[in-house]
Amino acid sequence: MAAAVNNQLHAREVSEALNEVKFSGFHLRAIITAGMGFFTSAYDLTVIGTALALAGPEWQKTFMASNPHGAGTFSFLMSLVASVSLAATFIGAIAFGTIADKIGRKSVYGIEAVLMTIGAIGSAFAMGPISMIVWRTIMGFGIGGDYPLSGTLMAEYANRENRGKMVGMVFSCQALGFLLGPIVVLTMLSAGVSDSLTWRIALGLGALPSLGVIILRRTMPESPRWMARARGRGDEAAAALTRYSNGVTSAAGKDAVVREPLSKYVLTLIGTAGAWFVFDYAYYGNTIGMPTIIKSVAPHGGMLAAVAWNVLIFGIFAVPGYVLAFMTVDKLGRKTVQMLGFALMGLMFLILGAVPALSQNATAFITIFGLSYFFAEFGPNVTTYVLSSELYPVNLRATGFGISAGVAKIGAFLGVLFLNPILAKLGFNGGMYLSFGMSMVGLVLTAICIKEPAGKSLEEAGLESNWVKPESAAESRMPVGV
Repeated sequence: MAAAVNNQLHAREVSEALNEVKFSGFHLRAIITAGMGFFTSAYDLTVIGTALALAGPEWQKTFMASNPHGAGTFSFLMSLVASVSLAATFIGAIAFGTIADKIGRKSVYGIEAVLMTIGAIGSAFAMGPISMIVWRTIMGFGIGGDYPLSGTLMAEYANRENRGKMVGMVFSCQALGFLLGPIVVLTMLSAGVSDSLTWRIALGLGALPSLGVIILRRTMPESPRWMARARGRGDEAAAALTRYSNGVTSAAGKDAVVREPLSKYVLTLIGTAGAWFVFDYAYYGNTIGMPTIIKSVAPHGGMLAAVAWNVLIFGIFAVPGYVLAFMTVDKLGRKTVQMLGFALMGLMFLILGAVPALSQNATAFITIFGLSYFFAEFGPNVTTYVLSSELYPVNLRATGFGISAGVAKIGAFLGVLFLNPILAKLGFNGGMYLSFGMSMVGLVLTAICIKEPAGKSLEEAGLESNWVKPESAAESRMPVGV
């Protein structure tokens, strides 16, 4: 019994050192290194819609020359091009998450960046929808792996006080990708670059950020929490900790191994995966389809105007939402921000659906549509990511995260794949009613299934049963080893 208690104390010392360590240059490096993956995925997500609009006419002409009656087939292939990377993300997230819990985070960190780089370069040289589907499947698999690896590592590096902010900042690098993608396309089109060259250059540029962090990712240290609490490698954990603990150290030794069963977290999984699924269904369909949606409101503006509106919406509404989210989730709580975001985002969708006259007033429409993005970012887009990194134990953290992110991307896949059929069947207003319904489902799932992790250690938030809590608030803030 005494030996078991002593092992638990070693594990607590490693974890508490991480929970209380001050923000450092290492944390900033980790945020940038992890965040570039989300920059890449967001950049690609916004670019692909415009790329397909530019490449589509040429591809359709070639396809129809050899398939005179294949209009329906071509339309399906184009929908698949826009959505297949999201389906591949499902597989990548679950596969990489499961592997990371079994053999370590560092063992596979960086491989997903290689896949994203290959996928982006290949997409730039695609000769038609079939080859584009292949390259975007590879890219999607890499993007999927990036979700659990970057989120889990950042949460496990982070301290208790700023964990939500740090993990939220990683995800919020997505905002820069969403903003830069349309700017790149807009710049080239305005400069008179041909449609064919524009979409190829735009897609190829998506390789640069992931290519730039491959080496950084491979040199990041293994998570001390995983080494100490999932594998009992206390000596290695203590050594790794000194790389970014500002002199705070922990005792080495054989630590108690966490072996929580996944069955214990079924309700949590329904909450994190379910809320993320319904959010992504509404969000990704609207995001990839934004040029089409904007063009339906301002039909005489052309593609250039639609892309320009895309930039304005993200710059004015979405980016402030991201910033406000990661600046407040530690104070307001993740659950509170997520419920508020679902409620107000849903309200914007309801207004867009219930007031058809808005579509006749571009300014009013853009304002309400933009506010839906603000509350998506200051809400579930950031918090679903943060919560999935916190609510599972160390032996299941990447697995639970991977399942949640993977299920979410099935929602995104369905939202993108059926965007045009839904708009054709239900009309824009009906589509907005559906997005409103999804938002309300997310609100209910968050309220029932999610427990607030703000202010708790990562071990408490993950309900690790062998976690030895500090005996007092004073002790919890005492540097370990002092």
